[in-house]
Formats: sequence, C-alpha cells, structure tokens
Amino acid sequence: MLLAFQAYFKQSATKIGILTAMMFQIIFSLIWMTGYSGVADNTGNLAIAVVSDEQGAGQKLGEQLAASLPFRMITGIGLEEAQTKLEEREVQMVLHVPADFSKRLQSQGEQAELRYTINESNPVMIKNMMQSVASGITSSVGREAALQGTEVVLKQANMPAPQAQAIAQGITDKVKSTISYTNPVQGMNNQMVPMMLVLASYVGSMIMGMNLQQATGMLGSGISRWSKFGARVLINICSSVVIALIGTSLVVALGGQHAGGFVSVWLYQALFLLTFMFFSQMFLIVFGMAGMLLNIAMLSLQLVSSGAMVPRELLGSFYHGLSQYLPATYAVDGGMNLLFGGPSVMGDALSLAIILVVCAAVGLAATGLRKEAVQPGSAAAPAGGPLPAG
Repeated sequence: MLLAFQAYFKQSATKIGILTAMMFQIIFSLIWMTGYSGVADNTGNLAIAVVSDEQGAGQKLGEQLAASLPFRMITGIGLEEAQTKLEEREVQMVLHVPADFSKRLQSQGEQAELRYTINESNPVMIKNMMQSVASGITSSVGREAALQGTEVVLKQANMPAPQAQAIAQGITDKVKSTISYTNPVQGMNNQMVPMMLVLASYVGSMIMGMNLQQATGMLGSGISRWSKFGARVLINICSSVVIALIGTSLVVALGGQHAGGFVSVWLYQALFLLTFMFFSQMFLIVFGMAGMLLNIAMLSLQLVSSGAMVPRELLGSFYHGLSQYLPATYAVDGGMNLLFGGPSVMGDALSLAIILVVCAAVGLAATGLRKEAVQPGSAAAPAGGPLPAG
C-alpha cells in the first residue's frame, strides 16, 4: 500500500485534485464569509411602501414607521403604483391603510384593519422577514390604540365591572392585520428551484468546459484553431438546448411551478445555461486549465450575489455591484418571474445575451492571439538545402 501511495503522488493528477479540493475550501470561505458579513447592517436597503387612503392616523403611521423601522419607507404613492413596485421587486411589502382606519379605531366594537401584501417570488428570507415586520407593526399600532383607550376607561372609574371588562376586551383587539401574497410559491422544494438550477447549470458548465478543453488539446494541430472554436460553439448551443429540456422536464414532472409556461422556462434555462458555458469556458480558453480556479471563484461569487438565497439588497456594495456583471443574477431574477410569476423577462434575457456575446468575443480574441502549433514536417527546409530550380 505504501508503494501505491507513493505512486499516486508521482502523478500530477493526484496533486491537482488535492489542490482543487483545498482551493474550494479557501475560495468559498473567503467569499461567503465576506459576502454575508454585512447582511444585518444592510436592512435599510429594503423598502416598504405605505399607502394611506385617509389623512388621519394612516398618514401619521407612515411617519412613525419611518422613524422606528430600519427600512426605507416609500409614501405618497397610490396602491396601483405600489403593487407595481412590489411586482418588480422594488419594494418588499405594501402596507395599505384603508379610508375608514381612524373611524374604526375610535369606534367601540369595531376593529381597524391594516392590509399587507408580500410578493413570494423572492428569496424565502424576504417573506419571513416581512411577515415578522407585519406582525410587529400590527402589534405596535394595537398597543398604541390600547393606551388611548385605557385613558377613556380610567376616566369612567365608576363603570360596572362587566361593562369595563367588555370595553377592555374591545381595546386589546382594536387592530387586526390581513396579509395577502402575490405569486405564491408552493413549498420549499419550489422555493429552492432557482438556486438549484443555477448551481447545477454552472457546475455542469464548468465540468463540461474542462473536458472540452482537454479534448481540444488532444485533437492536435491537424485541425485548425478556428475549426476547434467553431465546433465548441456548436457543441455549446446544441448541448444547452437538450440539457435545459431535460432539466426543465424533470422540475415540472416533480411538481415544479412554471407560471410562465413550460416552453418559456425551457428556453430561458437554455439561454442562461448557454451563457454559463461561454462564461466558464472563457477562463479556460484564456488561461488554460488554470482557469478552473477562476471558475471556482465565479461559482462562489454567483451563489452569494445572485439573490437566490439572500436578497441582493442586503449584500455589501462590492458584492451588490459585482452581481450586475454576473450571469447568475439574471438567471435567478428571470427564473423567478417565469417559475412563480412576475414581470417580463426580456430585460434579463437581454443582459444574458450581452454577457454571452462578450464572453464569446473574448474567447474568439484569445483563440486568434494564441500561436497555432506547427504541424510536423511542415517546417521550412533547413539552411543549405536544395534551392528551387531556375
């Protein structure tokens, strides 16, 4: 066994394998620990739209929330505009104060209602956070109403006990909340689909690119570099369509949502899978097999900054800014819209197409700049050889 152990370490593949495993640990630790370190400090980047239909307590509520909650409060807009912002993920929750809020708050035997709307087509962290915020707002407003009501009860100290108890009960339940959801997500398995598709697509593209790079080297100089590059492009296009069809079919067959329709989800996955292929192979074409280290880093960066697990608004400025240039960001955003519902994905698709073209252009340029190996026997005749006739 000792001889076998020594023999393994004489092979470069063994050393490269160990180095790769070590680099996964180093790169993921550095990126994930720095990427998520400021999440709790960036809640001010999340926004809540407060829409009030009356000029009494509802208007004051928005001012009180802005002073007490660590979120951006957007006021002075209509309900329709607020719902549009929610659909486009510009705000994370809409708080609607009905026109009769103050009247019901001051009337005995009636409850004032606060209406909340949350878009579930978001990282699950958004839904959980906004549900907690809605509960806190309702509780806070209810306590305020109870304090005001208690003053009335104390002024009527001679009131019979049963009547005082009835009024007290009405005071404690003075405010209720109604939470509605847009683009509902059916179960945790569906919530994890965007991240799963990005992870599977990029890791698959990395491994495929590594094998294509090795196969390219094995083809030798008998085939021109331009033919090799053209063949890789054709392989990427055909593979992305077939692989995305298999992936989408499995997701749908296993109960996955597809609000945008099966064909739309399939074609969109084919687009971002193809972009991943060109993106990951760009590093291999430029740097050779050493480009795999950059691909490991890109995998970690995209998982952190894409918004699949943690909202991009909660990331630091470096990772949030970087995410705009990485394809996984648009794969997740457009994927959520097609899987769960949301606005058009044309903007995300255009961004993916731009990244794809840029990566293909870089790969093409690197191929053109690299010197092509000279085929054996094709070298010029040595000095002193026979001169041509004439």
